[in-house]
Amino acid sequence: MNSTPAASARFDVDAIEALLNLPFNDLLFRAQCIHREHFDANRVQLSTLLSIKTGGCPEDCGYCPQASRYHTGVENQALMPLDDVLKAARTAKENGATRFCMGAAWRGPKQKDLEPVLEMVKAVRGLGLETCATLGMLEPGQAEQLKSAGLDYYNHNLDTAPEYYGEIIGTRVYQDRLDTLERVRCAGLHVCCGGIVGMGETRRVRAGLIAQLAALDPQPESVPINNLTQVEGTPLHGTAPIDPLEFVRTIAAARITMPRSMVRLSAGRQNMSEAIQALCFLAGANSIFYGEKLLTTGNPAAQQDRALLEKLGIQPL
Repeated sequence: MNSTPAASARFDVDAIEALLNLPFNDLLFRAQCIHREHFDANRVQLSTLLSIKTGGCPEDCGYCPQASRYHTGVENQALMPLDDVLKAARTAKENGATRFCMGAAWRGPKQKDLEPVLEMVKAVRGLGLETCATLGMLEPGQAEQLKSAGLDYYNHNLDTAPEYYGEIIGTRVYQDRLDTLERVRCAGLHVCCGGIVGMGETRRVRAGLIAQLAALDPQPESVPINNLTQVEGTPLHGTAPIDPLEFVRTIAAARITMPRSMVRLSAGRQNMSEAIQALCFLAGANSIFYGEKLLTTGNPAAQQDRALLEKLGIQPL
């Protein structure tokens, strides 16, 4: 994987910071024009995320309530039985989701952990849903096993810009994330890769995150942009939240720099007004996580989501 393709030269950190500094209306107009070149502006992909293994993670990610070292009230739970995962997948499909994502709180799966997940992937794929998994760092050969089982997408976020990464995570380095992404690409899987904003970073750091994502070659097929959901007991609890319009600007910058990617409005949506969500769709977001829970934190209920999309005249993909 080449992380600095020639195509990214237009979108170095300075160029993206300049985008973020544009007058708000000019930025959204540019983003909406680019969005319409590549997508139907009134269609949104619905995805559902299920935590198949919750809590007990040995990592120290400052935002994560599933880290075992933090006291957040999240209990360590074993891997879900296959039948329970299939029940959740059927419900997601009935509610209109087309992609089913399975997340496990591991630093990375051991082979004994991976084997039951492979069975889950096969079974969910058999329901006619696109499949996605986020299992942490992958060792050589594991991405190929997931591909053979029928996995469509692998999620592994960069989280933030390289220069800010050490402020958030100390138990792995940035290159670890890039190595997993390379293994995913080499296995022929689609990449779901984004980041988190609202972690106390500056606008320039947000520009650096978008620059890193846009420089991946090829660019990620899915780009989740998460607004930090603060959980008491994590180091980032109490961080000043990002201004909602600044979050919209970040969505617009992602759309402009990654014109063919699905830009997903992800964690933190439960704290956004309908008006801010509408602005995110205008800025180029065309995918949401849909349902009542996103891993361990709340997410707008499916009924609320359907009502909002109906108000906006937006149809599911």
